[in-house]
Amino acid sequence: MARFEKEARQQESDLIEKLVHINRVAKVVKGGRRFGFAALVVVGDGKGKVGFGKGKAREVPEAIRKATEEAKKTMIRIPLREGRTLHHDIEGRHGAGKVVIRSAQAGTGIIAGGPMRAVFEALGVQDVVTKSTGSSNPYNMVRGTFDALSKQSSPRMVAARRSKKVSEIVSRRGGREAVVAVEAVPEVVQEVAQEVTE
Repeated sequence: MARFEKEARQQESDLIEKLVHINRVAKVVKGGRRFGFAALVVVGDGKGKVGFGKGKAREVPEAIRKATEEAKKTMIRIPLREGRTLHHDIEGRHGAGKVVIRSAQAGTGIIAGGPMRAVFEALGVQDVVTKSTGSSNPYNMVRGTFDALSKQSSPRMVAARRSKKVSEIVSRRGGREAVVAVEAVPEVVQEVAQEVTE
């Protein structure tokens, strides 16, 4: 029992916590204003698990603590490609906010706005390109990002759904990328490639 508790504590210490937004709200009462705080926190392990939570309290530290606890409870696993980017491009939306997330080549980095950047840093993604349109409310942006990430599927998941082997799915993807690469190179290189094949 003690060993499991120790492992759980160690896993919690490995988590990356990102404070995305703090909102101060005021309630007008007989004696004046009474202030409260709402915090939005993103938590991840940097290896494909991420969650978000919100907390409200009269003090900022308490609001952050509540939000962090909720985020740890709602963590989801996202399949990553080579542990650094996403498998395919996805779109997500929440309310009036819409986000587009695209996988990227190695060395691209995280190209994302504030709330979305926090999600990808906590998730452990190193290369991604994103664009958010519509609502710039951090709550909507984070929820829209999670909506998009929940649609992410790996070749293994697709293969299981279609009763095929992973190699069949990946080979098709590789074939398509090879065709795109050939189309992208100049005509001179294509001519050389044709000569080699002949």
